[in-house]
Amino acid sequence: MTQFIPAAQLRDWRRALPFWLSLTLLPLVWVGAVLGSWWVLLPPLATWYLFAVLDGFLGLELDNADPESSDADLTWYIRLTTAWVPLQFITLFGLIAYVTGADHLSSLEKFGTFFGMGVVAGTIGINYSHELMHQTNRWERWMADILLAMVLYSHFRSEHLLVHHRYVGTPRDPVTARYNEGFHRYYPRVLKQCWHSAFNAERQRLTQKGLPWMHRSNPFIRYWALQTGMILLSLLIGGISGGLLFLVQAGVAIWQLELVNYIEHYGLTRKHLGDGKYEHVKPHHSWNAAQKASNWLLINLQRHSDHHYKPDRRFPLLQNYAKSEAPQLPYGYPVMTVAAMIPPLWRRVMNPKVRLWRKQYYPEITDWTAYNRVTNPMPR
Repeated sequence: MTQFIPAAQLRDWRRALPFWLSLTLLPLVWVGAVLGSWWVLLPPLATWYLFAVLDGFLGLELDNADPESSDADLTWYIRLTTAWVPLQFITLFGLIAYVTGADHLSSLEKFGTFFGMGVVAGTIGINYSHELMHQTNRWERWMADILLAMVLYSHFRSEHLLVHHRYVGTPRDPVTARYNEGFHRYYPRVLKQCWHSAFNAERQRLTQKGLPWMHRSNPFIRYWALQTGMILLSLLIGGISGGLLFLVQAGVAIWQLELVNYIEHYGLTRKHLGDGKYEHVKPHHSWNAAQKASNWLLINLQRHSDHHYKPDRRFPLLQNYAKSEAPQLPYGYPVMTVAAMIPPLWRRVMNPKVRLWRKQYYPEITDWTAYNRVTNPMPR
Protein backbone atom coordinates (compact mmCIF):
# COMPACT_ATOMS: atom_id res chain seq x y z
CA MET A 1 0.00 0.00 0.00
CA THR A 2 1.35 3.43 -0.97
CA GLN A 3 2.29 5.65 1.96
CA PHE A 4 1.41 9.34 1.49
CA ILE A 5 2.24 12.46 3.46
CA PRO A 6 -1.02 12.84 5.41
CA ALA A 7 -3.24 15.90 5.07
CA ALA A 8 -2.67 16.76 8.73
CA GLN A 9 1.02 17.42 7.98
CA LEU A 10 0.16 19.53 4.94
CA ARG A 11 -1.91 21.83 7.14
CA ASP A 12 1.18 22.70 9.20
CA TRP A 13 2.66 26.00 7.96
CA ARG A 14 6.18 24.69 8.57
CA ARG A 15 5.64 22.03 5.90
CA ALA A 16 4.92 24.75 3.34
CA LEU A 17 7.68 27.12 4.48
CA PRO A 18 10.42 25.93 2.05
CA PHE A 19 8.25 26.90 -0.90
CA TRP A 20 8.10 30.45 0.45
CA LEU A 21 11.84 30.80 -0.26
CA SER A 22 10.91 32.38 -3.58
CA LEU A 23 9.94 35.55 -1.72
CA THR A 24 13.61 36.12 -0.84
CA LEU A 25 14.32 36.91 -4.49
CA LEU A 26 12.36 40.18 -4.37
CA PRO A 27 14.62 41.84 -1.76
CA LEU A 28 17.62 40.75 -3.82
CA VAL A 29 16.30 42.77 -6.77
CA TRP A 30 16.08 45.82 -4.50
CA VAL A 31 19.61 45.25 -3.18
CA GLY A 32 20.89 45.38 -6.74
CA ALA A 33 18.93 48.56 -7.48
CA VAL A 34 20.17 50.36 -4.37
CA LEU A 35 23.81 49.26 -4.44
CA GLY A 36 24.35 48.92 -8.20
CA SER A 37 27.64 47.46 -9.44
CA TRP A 38 27.88 43.67 -9.40
CA TRP A 39 25.03 43.50 -6.88
CA VAL A 40 22.56 43.62 -9.79
CA LEU A 41 23.65 40.05 -10.57
CA LEU A 42 22.26 38.68 -7.30
CA PRO A 43 18.79 37.67 -8.58
CA PRO A 44 19.99 35.61 -11.58
CA LEU A 45 22.88 34.14 -9.57
CA ALA A 46 20.53 33.04 -6.79
CA THR A 47 17.91 31.70 -9.20
CA TRP A 48 20.22 29.86 -11.58
CA TYR A 49 23.14 28.82 -9.42
CA LEU A 50 22.26 28.93 -5.71
CA PHE A 51 19.36 26.53 -6.09
CA ALA A 52 21.46 24.30 -8.34
CA VAL A 53 24.04 24.08 -5.56
CA LEU A 54 21.31 23.41 -3.00
CA ASP A 55 20.02 20.60 -5.19
CA GLY A 56 23.46 19.03 -5.02
CA PHE A 57 23.46 19.16 -1.23
CA LEU A 58 19.80 18.34 -0.51
CA GLY A 59 19.29 15.66 -3.15
CA LEU A 60 15.89 14.35 -4.23
CA GLU A 61 12.40 14.64 -2.79
CA LEU A 62 10.62 11.35 -3.51
CA ASP A 63 7.75 11.54 -1.00
CA ASN A 64 4.24 12.23 -2.25
CA ALA A 65 1.38 14.04 -0.54
CA ASP A 66 -2.02 12.42 -0.30
CA PRO A 67 -3.66 13.47 -3.62
CA GLU A 68 -7.08 13.42 -1.95
CA SER A 69 -6.15 16.31 0.36
CA SER A 70 -8.59 19.22 0.14
CA ASP A 71 -7.97 22.93 -0.42
CA ALA A 72 -8.58 23.43 3.28
CA ASP A 73 -5.47 21.34 3.91
CA LEU A 74 -3.41 23.49 1.51
CA THR A 75 -4.06 26.96 2.92
CA TRP A 76 -0.39 27.92 3.30
CA TYR A 77 0.44 26.78 -0.22
CA ILE A 78 -2.47 28.66 -1.78
CA ARG A 79 -1.59 31.81 0.17
CA LEU A 80 1.88 31.78 -1.36
CA THR A 81 0.73 31.93 -4.97
CA THR A 82 -1.90 34.58 -4.26
CA ALA A 83 0.42 36.73 -2.13
CA TRP A 84 3.01 36.83 -4.90
CA VAL A 85 0.76 38.78 -7.27
CA PRO A 86 0.64 42.12 -5.36
CA LEU A 87 4.26 41.71 -4.25
CA GLN A 88 5.50 41.39 -7.83
CA PHE A 89 3.31 44.31 -8.93
CA ILE A 90 4.64 46.59 -6.18
CA THR A 91 8.23 45.50 -6.81
CA LEU A 92 8.07 45.97 -10.58
CA PHE A 93 6.51 49.40 -10.63
CA GLY A 94 8.34 50.51 -7.51
CA LEU A 95 11.59 49.63 -9.28
CA ILE A 96 10.56 51.63 -12.32
CA ALA A 97 9.91 54.67 -10.13
CA TYR A 98 13.19 54.24 -8.24
CA VAL A 99 15.58 53.24 -11.01
CA THR A 100 14.51 55.86 -13.55
CA GLY A 101 15.40 58.53 -11.00
CA ALA A 102 18.53 56.85 -9.63
CA ASP A 103 21.51 58.97 -10.67
CA HIS A 104 23.97 56.57 -9.03
CA LEU A 105 23.10 53.83 -11.55
CA SER A 106 24.63 53.70 -15.00
CA SER A 107 22.56 52.63 -17.99
CA LEU A 108 24.17 49.20 -17.81
CA GLU A 109 23.33 48.87 -14.10
CA LYS A 110 19.72 49.87 -14.78
CA PHE A 111 19.53 47.26 -17.52
CA GLY A 112 21.06 44.69 -15.16
CA THR A 113 18.51 45.48 -12.46
CA PHE A 114 15.61 44.85 -14.81
CA PHE A 115 17.30 41.81 -16.30
CA GLY A 116 17.24 40.41 -12.76
CA MET A 117 13.62 41.48 -12.35
CA GLY A 118 12.81 39.62 -15.57
CA VAL A 119 14.50 36.47 -14.30
CA VAL A 120 12.35 36.62 -11.17
CA ALA A 121 9.15 37.46 -13.08
CA GLY A 122 9.77 34.61 -15.52
CA THR A 123 11.00 31.97 -13.10
CA ILE A 124 8.52 32.70 -10.30
CA GLY A 125 5.80 35.02 -11.61
CA ILE A 126 4.89 33.13 -14.78
CA ASN A 127 5.23 29.83 -12.94
CA TYR A 128 2.78 31.02 -10.28
CA SER A 129 0.44 32.24 -13.02
CA HIS A 130 0.58 28.71 -14.42
CA GLU A 131 -0.59 27.34 -11.08
CA LEU A 132 -3.34 29.96 -10.79
CA MET A 133 -4.69 29.56 -14.35
CA HIS A 134 -5.33 25.87 -13.75
CA GLN A 135 -7.76 26.61 -10.92
CA THR A 136 -11.49 26.75 -11.47
CA ASN A 137 -12.34 29.88 -9.50
CA ARG A 138 -12.37 33.21 -11.35
CA TRP A 139 -10.37 35.03 -8.67
CA GLU A 140 -7.27 32.90 -9.13
CA ARG A 141 -7.59 32.99 -12.92
CA TRP A 142 -7.76 36.77 -12.81
CA MET A 143 -4.56 36.85 -10.77
CA ALA A 144 -2.94 34.63 -13.39
CA ASP A 145 -3.96 37.16 -16.04
CA ILE A 146 -2.50 40.04 -14.02
CA LEU A 147 0.84 38.26 -13.65
CA LEU A 148 1.00 37.46 -17.36
CA ALA A 149 0.07 41.02 -18.34
CA MET A 150 3.07 42.26 -16.34
CA VAL A 151 5.30 40.43 -18.84
CA LEU A 152 3.14 40.99 -21.95
CA TYR A 153 2.49 37.27 -22.41
CA SER A 154 -1.19 37.00 -21.62
CA HIS A 155 -1.97 34.61 -24.47
CA PHE A 156 0.04 31.95 -22.62
CA ARG A 157 -3.10 31.09 -20.62
CA SER A 158 -5.20 30.31 -23.70
CA GLU A 159 -2.35 28.52 -25.46
CA HIS A 160 -1.51 26.44 -22.42
CA LEU A 161 -5.03 25.40 -21.47
CA LEU A 162 -6.61 25.00 -24.91
CA VAL A 163 -3.66 23.86 -27.02
CA HIS A 164 -0.69 22.57 -25.06
CA HIS A 165 -2.52 20.28 -22.65
CA ARG A 166 -4.76 18.93 -25.38
CA TYR A 167 -2.12 18.36 -28.06
CA VAL A 168 1.15 17.93 -26.16
CA GLY A 169 3.50 15.51 -27.90
CA THR A 170 1.73 15.88 -31.28
CA PRO A 171 2.47 18.02 -34.36
CA ARG A 172 -0.26 20.49 -33.32
CA ASP A 173 1.54 21.54 -30.13
CA PRO A 174 4.17 24.24 -30.83
CA VAL A 175 5.58 23.96 -27.31
CA THR A 176 6.72 20.34 -27.59
CA ALA A 177 10.38 20.72 -28.60
CA ARG A 178 11.33 18.48 -31.50
CA TYR A 179 14.11 15.94 -31.30
CA ASN A 180 17.43 17.57 -32.25
CA GLU A 181 15.82 21.04 -32.33
CA GLY A 182 18.14 23.52 -30.59
CA PHE A 183 16.66 26.21 -28.38
CA HIS A 184 17.83 28.94 -30.75
CA ARG A 185 15.58 27.48 -33.45
CA TYR A 186 12.80 26.60 -31.01
CA TYR A 187 12.51 30.05 -29.45
CA PRO A 188 11.54 32.17 -32.51
CA ARG A 189 9.26 29.38 -33.69
CA VAL A 190 7.19 29.25 -30.49
CA LEU A 191 7.04 33.03 -30.16
CA LYS A 192 5.18 33.15 -33.45
CA GLN A 193 3.25 29.89 -33.42
CA CYS A 194 1.99 30.03 -29.83
CA TRP A 195 0.30 33.41 -30.25
CA HIS A 196 -1.45 32.27 -33.40
CA SER A 197 -2.47 28.90 -31.97
CA ALA A 198 -3.85 30.59 -28.83
CA PHE A 199 -5.84 33.15 -30.79
CA ASN A 200 -7.17 30.54 -33.21
CA ALA A 201 -8.20 28.28 -30.32
CA GLU A 202 -10.22 31.08 -28.72
CA ARG A 203 -11.74 32.07 -32.06
CA GLN A 204 -12.74 28.47 -32.76
CA ARG A 205 -14.28 28.19 -29.29
CA LEU A 206 -16.43 31.26 -29.98
CA THR A 207 -17.33 30.10 -33.49
CA GLN A 208 -18.71 26.87 -32.05
CA LYS A 209 -21.00 29.02 -29.90
CA GLY A 210 -22.06 31.09 -32.90
CA LEU A 211 -20.20 34.17 -31.68
CA PRO A 212 -17.72 36.45 -33.51
CA TRP A 213 -14.11 36.53 -32.39
CA MET A 214 -14.46 40.09 -31.09
CA HIS A 215 -17.19 39.07 -28.63
CA ARG A 216 -16.62 40.36 -25.11
CA SER A 217 -16.16 36.80 -23.82
CA ASN A 218 -12.95 36.46 -25.84
CA PRO A 219 -10.20 36.63 -23.19
CA PHE A 220 -7.90 38.32 -25.70
CA ILE A 221 -9.87 41.52 -25.15
CA ARG A 222 -9.01 41.30 -21.46
CA TYR A 223 -5.41 40.38 -22.31
CA TRP A 224 -4.98 43.44 -24.52
CA ALA A 225 -6.61 45.75 -21.98
CA LEU A 226 -4.43 44.51 -19.12
CA GLN A 227 -1.22 44.66 -21.16
CA THR A 228 -2.01 48.15 -22.39
CA GLY A 229 -2.66 49.21 -18.82
CA MET A 230 0.69 47.83 -17.69
CA ILE A 231 2.58 49.63 -20.45
CA LEU A 232 0.79 52.92 -19.80
CA LEU A 233 1.50 52.63 -16.07
CA SER A 234 5.21 52.09 -16.71
CA LEU A 235 5.25 55.16 -18.99
CA LEU A 236 3.32 57.23 -16.48
CA ILE A 237 5.70 56.34 -13.67
CA GLY A 238 9.02 56.36 -15.49
CA GLY A 239 8.50 58.00 -18.87
CA ILE A 240 10.19 56.52 -21.92
CA SER A 241 12.95 55.04 -19.75
CA GLY A 242 10.37 53.36 -17.55
CA GLY A 243 8.66 51.88 -20.59
CA LEU A 244 11.93 50.55 -21.97
CA LEU A 245 12.90 49.00 -18.64
CA PHE A 246 9.45 47.41 -18.43
CA LEU A 247 10.04 45.85 -21.85
CA VAL A 248 13.46 44.55 -20.75
CA GLN A 249 12.02 42.61 -17.82
CA ALA A 250 9.13 41.34 -19.94
CA GLY A 251 11.49 40.06 -22.64
CA VAL A 252 13.72 38.29 -20.10
CA ALA A 253 10.70 36.74 -18.39
CA ILE A 254 9.36 35.34 -21.68
CA TRP A 255 12.78 33.90 -22.47
CA GLN A 256 12.86 32.20 -19.06
CA LEU A 257 9.41 30.70 -19.60
CA GLU A 258 10.22 29.32 -23.02
CA LEU A 259 13.48 27.82 -21.77
CA VAL A 260 11.43 25.81 -19.29
CA ASN A 261 8.86 24.89 -21.95
CA TYR A 262 11.71 23.68 -24.14
CA ILE A 263 13.07 21.19 -21.63
CA GLU A 264 9.76 19.89 -20.29
CA HIS A 265 8.90 17.73 -23.32
CA TYR A 266 12.05 17.75 -25.45
CA GLY A 267 11.90 14.88 -27.94
CA LEU A 268 8.91 13.20 -26.29
CA THR A 269 6.02 12.31 -28.57
CA ARG A 270 2.70 10.53 -28.29
CA LYS A 271 2.32 7.50 -30.52
CA HIS A 272 0.35 8.07 -33.72
CA LEU A 273 -2.32 5.36 -33.85
CA GLY A 274 -3.30 6.10 -37.44
CA ASP A 275 -5.87 8.33 -39.14
CA GLY A 276 -4.90 11.36 -37.04
CA LYS A 277 -5.50 9.61 -33.72
CA TYR A 278 -2.93 9.68 -30.91
CA GLU A 279 -2.62 7.81 -27.66
CA HIS A 280 -3.76 9.50 -24.45
CA VAL A 281 -1.27 11.61 -22.51
CA LYS A 282 0.65 9.55 -19.98
CA PRO A 283 3.30 10.37 -17.36
CA HIS A 284 6.09 9.26 -19.71
CA HIS A 285 5.28 12.12 -22.11
CA SER A 286 6.95 14.70 -19.84
CA TRP A 287 10.39 14.86 -18.27
CA ASN A 288 10.36 14.44 -14.49
CA ALA A 289 12.85 15.94 -12.03
CA ALA A 290 12.82 15.24 -8.29
CA GLN A 291 15.51 17.70 -7.15
CA LYS A 292 14.33 19.06 -3.82
CA ALA A 293 15.53 22.68 -3.74
CA SER A 294 14.55 23.56 -7.31
CA ASN A 295 11.12 22.04 -6.72
CA TRP A 296 10.78 24.37 -3.73
CA LEU A 297 11.69 27.29 -5.96
CA LEU A 298 9.38 26.20 -8.79
CA ILE A 299 6.51 24.88 -6.65
CA ASN A 300 6.89 21.33 -7.95
CA LEU A 301 6.79 22.33 -11.62
CA GLN A 302 9.46 19.68 -12.20
CA ARG A 303 6.88 17.03 -11.33
CA HIS A 304 5.62 17.77 -14.79
CA SER A 305 4.78 14.18 -15.62
CA ASP A 306 1.99 14.22 -13.04
CA HIS A 307 0.86 17.71 -13.99
CA HIS A 308 0.03 16.57 -17.52
CA TYR A 309 -1.49 13.36 -16.24
CA LYS A 310 -3.65 15.20 -13.67
CA PRO A 311 -3.63 18.91 -14.60
CA ASP A 312 -6.22 19.89 -12.00
CA ARG A 313 -3.97 18.99 -9.05
CA ARG A 314 -2.58 21.86 -6.99
CA PHE A 315 1.18 21.93 -6.79
CA PRO A 316 1.61 20.41 -3.27
CA LEU A 317 -0.27 17.30 -4.42
CA LEU A 318 1.70 16.62 -7.60
CA GLN A 319 3.20 13.15 -7.51
CA ASN A 320 6.75 12.11 -8.23
CA TYR A 321 7.31 9.21 -10.64
CA ALA A 322 10.05 6.63 -10.60
CA LYS A 323 12.37 5.94 -13.56
CA SER A 324 10.19 3.03 -14.62
CA GLU A 325 7.16 5.32 -14.95
CA ALA A 326 8.51 8.56 -16.43
CA PRO A 327 11.79 9.77 -17.98
CA GLN A 328 14.08 11.59 -15.56
CA LEU A 329 16.17 14.69 -16.17
CA PRO A 330 19.75 14.35 -14.92
CA TYR A 331 19.54 17.67 -13.06
CA GLY A 332 16.93 20.18 -11.99
CA TYR A 333 15.62 22.98 -14.19
CA PRO A 334 18.22 25.58 -13.10
CA VAL A 335 21.03 23.44 -14.54
CA MET A 336 19.05 22.15 -17.52
CA THR A 337 17.97 25.62 -18.69
CA VAL A 338 21.61 26.73 -18.74
CA ALA A 339 22.48 23.61 -20.74
CA ALA A 340 19.66 24.38 -23.18
CA MET A 341 21.39 27.63 -24.11
CA ILE A 342 24.35 25.56 -25.38
CA PRO A 343 22.84 23.34 -28.12
CA PRO A 344 25.86 21.01 -28.62
CA LEU A 345 25.97 20.33 -24.87
CA TRP A 346 22.21 19.87 -24.74
CA ARG A 347 22.19 17.36 -27.59
CA ARG A 348 25.09 15.45 -26.07
CA VAL A 349 23.22 15.08 -22.77
CA MET A 350 19.63 14.69 -23.91
CA ASN A 351 19.59 12.98 -27.31
CA PRO A 352 20.84 9.65 -25.91
CA LYS A 353 18.14 9.86 -23.23
CA VAL A 354 15.46 10.41 -25.87
CA ARG A 355 16.70 7.40 -27.83
CA LEU A 356 16.62 5.24 -24.68
CA TRP A 357 13.10 6.52 -23.96
CA ARG A 358 11.98 5.44 -27.42
CA LYS A 359 13.38 1.95 -26.93
CA GLN A 360 11.77 1.66 -23.49
CA TYR A 361 8.25 2.81 -24.34
CA TYR A 362 7.93 2.23 -28.10
CA PRO A 363 10.14 -0.69 -29.16
CA GLU A 364 7.64 -1.48 -31.92
CA ILE A 365 8.40 1.82 -33.73
CA THR A 366 11.43 1.25 -35.95
CA ASP A 367 11.23 4.37 -38.09
CA TRP A 368 11.08 7.69 -36.23
CA THR A 369 11.48 9.89 -39.32
CA ALA A 370 7.92 11.24 -39.27
CA TYR A 371 8.23 12.08 -35.58
CA ASN A 372 11.60 13.76 -36.02
CA ARG A 373 10.40 15.84 -38.97
CA VAL A 374 6.96 16.49 -37.44
CA THR A 375 5.23 15.15 -40.54
CA ASN A 376 2.71 12.88 -38.80
CA PRO A 377 -0.94 13.88 -39.42
CA MET A 378 -2.42 16.63 -37.29
CA PRO A 379 -4.53 15.21 -34.44
CA ARG A 380 -8.25 15.18 -35.03
